[in-house]
Amino acid sequence: MSIKDFLLRFLIGGIAVALSYIASALLPWETLGGIFAAFPAVMVVAVLMVGISQGSGKASEIAKGSVFGMTGCAICVVTVLYALQLTGSWWLSLLLGLMSWFIGALTIFELRKRVQIKFGKRSKG
Repeated sequence: MSIKDFLLRFLIGGIAVALSYIASALLPWETLGGIFAAFPAVMVVAVLMVGISQGSGKASEIAKGSVFGMTGCAICVVTVLYALQLTGSWWLSLLLGLMSWFIGALTIFELRKRVQIKFGKRSKG
């Protein structure tokens, strides 16, 4: 990745995150604000940049892989919600949520790969 690509990803991703935060903070409806707080800025920027530099085929592979990360995001959100309710500690809840995101996404990826192997289908990712 060139420095130009890196800076462009940083800029676009930063703007997407900033706009999502502004929407979540300014909207009068907390639930709608929460929806914007979960905007998939990293995935959008990754697909955009790979699509521009390497074409739709590679962008499609990034989008397919992001399914595991997004599923991990759902696991993260549920973990943070319940951890906050149980502990009242936002930093511990976020730490547990981030750990559950990674473990959950990786576990789902591995399960999919094993199912495909068991049933004779080859997996690219």
